[in-house]
Amino acid sequence: MLVHFFRFSKKYRLFFISALLLLALWGTAFVSAQTQQSGSQLSDSTEAILTRISDLLSDSRYDEAIALFDTISPPEKDSSHIKLLKASVLSSAGKYDDARAIAQAISNAEPNNTEALSVIAAIEGAQGRQKQQQAVLEKIIKIEPDNAAALIALGNLSLKSKSLRQAASYFHQVLTKNEENADALLGLAQAFRLNKEWDDAETLLNRAVELYPNMTEARSQRAQFYRGRNRSQEALADMDVAKKLAPNDYWVAIDRGNILLDLGKRDEALQEFNRAVSINPGEFLAYVYTSGLKDDLGDFDGAGKDYAILAKLRPDYYYAFEGLGLHKMKDGQWADAKDAFMEAYKQAPQETLYALLAAINWMRAADITVPRSYLNDAMAKVKRDTLEWYMFRLYYDLTVRNYAGESDMVTRLDQEKDQDLKARMLFYMAQYYDIRGNVTLANKYYLLVKDMDKKTIPEWRLNEWIITDRNLKPF
Repeated sequence: MLVHFFRFSKKYRLFFISALLLLALWGTAFVSAQTQQSGSQLSDSTEAILTRISDLLSDSRYDEAIALFDTISPPEKDSSHIKLLKASVLSSAGKYDDARAIAQAISNAEPNNTEALSVIAAIEGAQGRQKQQQAVLEKIIKIEPDNAAALIALGNLSLKSKSLRQAASYFHQVLTKNEENADALLGLAQAFRLNKEWDDAETLLNRAVELYPNMTEARSQRAQFYRGRNRSQEALADMDVAKKLAPNDYWVAIDRGNILLDLGKRDEALQEFNRAVSINPGEFLAYVYTSGLKDDLGDFDGAGKDYAILAKLRPDYYYAFEGLGLHKMKDGQWADAKDAFMEAYKQAPQETLYALLAAINWMRAADITVPRSYLNDAMAKVKRDTLEWYMFRLYYDLTVRNYAGESDMVTRLDQEKDQDLKARMLFYMAQYYDIRGNVTLANKYYLLVKDMDKKTIPEWRLNEWIITDRNLKPF
C-alpha cells in the first residue's frame, strides 16, 4: 500500500494516512466512511503534517509524532477526526489515560460517532480489558451493523475465547458484504483451522493468497496451516515469499526459523533466528532459540551470552536461568552459577533440583559448610523417603563432613527403576564425589550417566562437558 502511496488521489491518500495512524493502535484499524469524508476536507498543510506523523510512527518516534498535532491549525486541529487520530497515537505510545480522555469526551458529545467508539475499543484491547472491548464493539455494531472493522475485531475476540461458531458468524457477516475482505478471509480460515475443518480452511487461505499474493499475513497464515498439517516444504515456500515481502518482519523470521527446525536444518534455522535478533534485539523469543541451537551446534560461548541476554530481557523466564547457570558452572564461575540456579529455584520451587545445583556451586564458591541452612529449607519441600530426598540428605550431611549415607545412596541408585530420575541422581552422585575430592569415583559416575543416554535431562549437557573436558573414555 505505502509503496504506491502517492499514485492515489488526494482523497484516498488522506484516507490511507488516517488508516495508518489507526493501525498504529496495536494493529486494530477502525476506519469508517466518516474518516474518508473528514480526510477529504483536510488542507494541504494538515495533510503534510499527517504524512510526517505517519513517518515518525513507522520509526516508533511517538513523542515527536504527538507533538506535531499541536502544529495543526484550527479549525482542523479541533475537529473530532484529528483529535481521534491523536488519541490513537497516544495509545500507541502507552499513554492510555490521555488517549481515553480524548476519545471518551468526543463519544460523550457525539454518541453515534463510531470512530470515537472504535478508538475506545482499541484502547480497551491494548489494556487487556477484553470484556469492555467487546461491549464497545457491540455498541458500534448497533449503530453500524455492517461495520467491517468492528465485526472482524469481535471475530478475533471470539477466536481468543474459543467461541468458534460465533467467530465464524462475525467473519461470514463481513464476507457477505465484501467477499474479498482479507481480514475476514483469514479470520474465518483460522476459525476453521481451530475447528479442524481442514479443507475449508485451506480453501479460504488459498483464496486469500490468490487475491493478495503480496500480503505477508496471508502467506504466513497459510504457512502455519501447512506446518500444522506436516507439510513443511509447502510452509517453507510460503515463508520464503513472506521473507521477500517483509525482510524486516521479526515474526516472519521466527516462523521461518521454526519451519527450518521442523525440516532438520538447524544451521539455517539459527541464521534465521539470528536475523530476528538483528531485527529486534530487545524481543526475547529469538534468544530462546539461538541459545539452545548454539548449544546443540557447539557454540557454547555464544549460547552462554544468549542465555544471559534472555535472563535480562525476561527475568521471569526461569529456563533462561537454568541455561545460564549450566554455562556458568561449565566455565567454573561458581558464584554466578549459584546465583542463577537460586533465581531459577525461586521462580520454579517445584523444580527442587535447582536448589541442589545452587548448593553445589555455593560449596565450590565458598565452603562446603555454607549452604547447610539453604539445603535444609529446600529438603523440607521434597517428599520424604524418595531418592531425591536422600540425595539432598547426602549433601546436607556433607556440609558437616558426615559421609555415613554414601553406601546407602549407592544401593538406592542401583535399585531405582525410573531411568530419567536415576540418570539425574547419578550425576549428583558424581558431583558429590567431586566435591569430596574423590575424582576417580566422580568420573565413574559421569560415565554411568553417559551410558544411560538420557539426553533430555537438564544435567545431560553439563555431564557431557565434564566428560569432554576430562577426556574420559567409556568403560
